Amino acid sequence: MKSMSAHYWLMKSEPDEYGWDDLVAEKEGIWDGVKNAQASNNMKAMKTGEQVFFYHSRQGLEIVGIMVVSEEAFPDPTDETGRWIAVKVKPERKLDNPVSLKAMKQNPKLSELAIIRQSRLSVASVTEDQWQEILAMSQAE
Repeated sequence: MKSMSAHYWLMKSEPDEYGWDDLVAEKEGIWDGVKNAQASNNMKAMKTGEQVFFYHSRQGLEIVGIMVVSEEAFPDPTDETGRWIAVKVKPERKLDNPVSLKAMKQNPKLSELAIIRQSRLSVASVTEDQWQEILAMSQAE
């Protein structure tokens, strides 16, 4: 059972570099290479079991699936400086219908969504209301 203070997240990846299908094939992925302080702080705040939207950036520009955090922050194995962290995620399910950035921008209930307000932020918090709205959109399209 989820706690009342459950956090939800959104993580972006370019599908030609690491897409939803790559995560599904691996069964568990290391989310590494994040070199932005705010995104890194968001990853440090993630707890095992929290749900995360998987967003295809650059190509597609849409939320395609839901992941779950399977391992909390640890040193990023691709970072030689030791400054940055990574987390592990597992695929939970593909959305019935992808939710496009265009559709999210047109929805007034999502006007405060970080992906809209800070388009370059690759790891962002999502409120429970935003999460539920996006899930509803994925079933309505």
